[in-house]
Amino acid sequence: MEEIEYEFKSDFNDRYNLVTRKILRTLSENSRSSVSNISSATGISRKSVVERIRRLEKELGMGYSVEFNEDKLGLVNPHLIRISFSSNPDYDHIIELLKGSYIPQVAFSVKGDYDMVIYANAPSRQEYVHWDKGMQQLLSGYGIRWRTSEVAHRQLGFFPLRNELLTRTALPDKYKGIAALLNTNSRISFNEMSKELKMHFNTVAYNFKKLVASGYVKRFTALLGVPGFLSILTYFGSYTLSSGFESDAIRSRRSLMSDDEYSMISRYPLCCQLIGSSDFFAIGAFDDEKQAYRHGVMNYKKAMRGQKVRASYGIVERVLLGRLPLRSIDTKKEYNIVRWTTESIGGSKPRK
Repeated sequence: MEEIEYEFKSDFNDRYNLVTRKILRTLSENSRSSVSNISSATGISRKSVVERIRRLEKELGMGYSVEFNEDKLGLVNPHLIRISFSSNPDYDHIIELLKGSYIPQVAFSVKGDYDMVIYANAPSRQEYVHWDKGMQQLLSGYGIRWRTSEVAHRQLGFFPLRNELLTRTALPDKYKGIAALLNTNSRISFNEMSKELKMHFNTVAYNFKKLVASGYVKRFTALLGVPGFLSILTYFGSYTLSSGFESDAIRSRRSLMSDDEYSMISRYPLCCQLIGSSDFFAIGAFDDEKQAYRHGVMNYKKAMRGQKVRASYGIVERVLLGRLPLRSIDTKKEYNIVRWTTESIGGSKPRK
């Protein structure tokens, strides 16, 4: 069996120097970091920090959002849907269908073993099931094959939420306006929030602190667009558990955690354990499709070599709804926050 290449360099990370990549990492870890703090941490002037941030916003489509605690918000029905069409779909029509509901959060078309991926969540199972069945009927004219999996554990990363869903969550009404503004631009100042909400500055500041302290927010973070010089890989894995699974899973995690130091875009900004049609899902950023297949799909198969594994993959072509969770994070640190056991994959609580 061919050995896994755990470490390799990506050309896209070399497009920006180390200081610029450190700025992006800082904003990904806390997008509300001040220009002064970033200047002190990087050793460059405030003016240079602002210039580099503006460049990242322009060239990478960088924006600022919030990683919410979906469980705390009462969003306990997260699902990933993998869709194949037997006839050419009208994606503009599909976009309008998706926008008509608050349940789909992220959707994108892909080229590969399937044609589209949707991430959806809802405040109740009844709401999710109603939408799921309804959307299948609306898309039936395209000859769909609809495969649904429940997101059991987000081992790494998150899916950005739409404001349309935030208004329907368990979030107290007094926080919803602030949360929506932060979700659109998490670097917004208290003054700007005060004007937008027509609320006193001190009230905004107080509610902001309470929102964070109450545990609804995990992190303020930066999100990137989909640069044309990257291939964004998505893949679903399915396996039949057998002896030696934990050893294979350790190899798989090690492969997923390998990354360049201060990566411009994390190689794997998102990894999830699933229950249903598939057992695993990941999004990865690579230089090209060949590298994505070799280091993404093939490494997954090599890591899980002791199991019966099936992997379906596709390269993102167009973001149809919401935003992809692309950012720069310390993958090893994030992935190791929780150690997953064989039992935890089955649904019990993860071991710290």
